[in-house]
Amino acid sequence: MKRLLTAAIAATALFLTGCAGDEPAPATASSSAAGAYPVTVGAVTLTAPPAKIVSLSPTATEMLYAIGAGPQVTAVDDQSTHPADAPKTDLSGFKPNAEAIAAKDPDLVVLSNDSDGIVAQLGKLSIPAFVSPAAATLDDTYREITELGALTGHPAEAKALNERMAADIDKIVKSVPARSKPLSYYYELGPDLYSATSKTFIGSVFNLFGMANVADAADPDGKLGGYPQLAQESLVQANPDTIFLADTKCCQQSPETVKARPGWSSIAAVSKGQIYALDDDIASRWGPRTVDLVKAVGDAVSKVPA
Repeated sequence: MKRLLTAAIAATALFLTGCAGDEPAPATASSSAAGAYPVTVGAVTLTAPPAKIVSLSPTATEMLYAIGAGPQVTAVDDQSTHPADAPKTDLSGFKPNAEAIAAKDPDLVVLSNDSDGIVAQLGKLSIPAFVSPAAATLDDTYREITELGALTGHPAEAKALNERMAADIDKIVKSVPARSKPLSYYYELGPDLYSATSKTFIGSVFNLFGMANVADAADPDGKLGGYPQLAQESLVQANPDTIFLADTKCCQQSPETVKARPGWSSIAAVSKGQIYALDDDIASRWGPRTVDLVKAVGDAVSKVPA
C-alpha cells in the first residue's frame, strides 16, 4: 500500500509542479562560455558560482551532475538515486524543512516545487532557492538545463548536453520504422491504474512515435492534470496494443504480473506479449536520462509487427 501511495504522490507532484504558473524565466545575464557573475535566472541572482548546492529534486540532481556541477553539490534529497555517488541525505523535497536545509550551509538550493512556501522560508535565512519545475515538454527540459548551467557557471556544458540529447533523441526516433496505423498504449504509474495522458511530459515522449494514448479519454479536459485513474473496464475496452510499466521498482509489477490479472487476457498487449517494463526512476524524471526512456520506447515499438 505504501508503494502505491508513493506512485500516486509522484503523479500528483508532477501535476502540481508541471502546472505551476510562476516558472522561472530564462537566464537574463550575459555570460561567457565559462560563466560570468552576477547572473540572474528568474528571481535568483548569484554574485559568484555556488560552491555548496543542495538539490531537493532528483531530476535537478541528474542535471547538475550531467553539466559538470557535481563537485559543487554537497547534499541531495532522499529520492535522488542517480548518480550513485551523489551525497544522499534524509532531506525531503516533498516536505522540505528549512532548518534542516540551512544546516547544510548551502549557497543555492534547487527544488522542483515550492512546497509549504519553502522558498520564502529560505529567503528569510538569506539562502537562494531556485524552483526547476516538472517539465511538460522536452523544450522545458532543455530550458531548465540551460538555467542550471547559467546559475552554476556551466553554460557551455549545459548547451553541449542539450545538443547531445536532442541529436540522440532525433536519431532514435528516425531509426524506428514508420507505421501506417498508430500503435495505442497504456502507460502504468501503479497497479491502481493511475496513468499519464498525451498532455504530460511522458505523453510527449510517446508522441514522438505517433502513438495513441488510451488514457486521454479519462481526462479529456485536463482537469486531472493529465494523471487520471483508469477503470479496469474502460481499459480492457480500450484494448491497447502495448502496455508500458513504470511501476516495476515501486510495486514489483512485470509482464508476468500483468498477464495474471483477472480479465486482462483479452487485451491485445497481453495476448500478444507486448508488455514492456521500464525503469521507474528514468520514467519519472525529465532530465538527461530522458534519452534512455526514448530509446526504451523506440525499442519496444520496433518489436511490434507492422
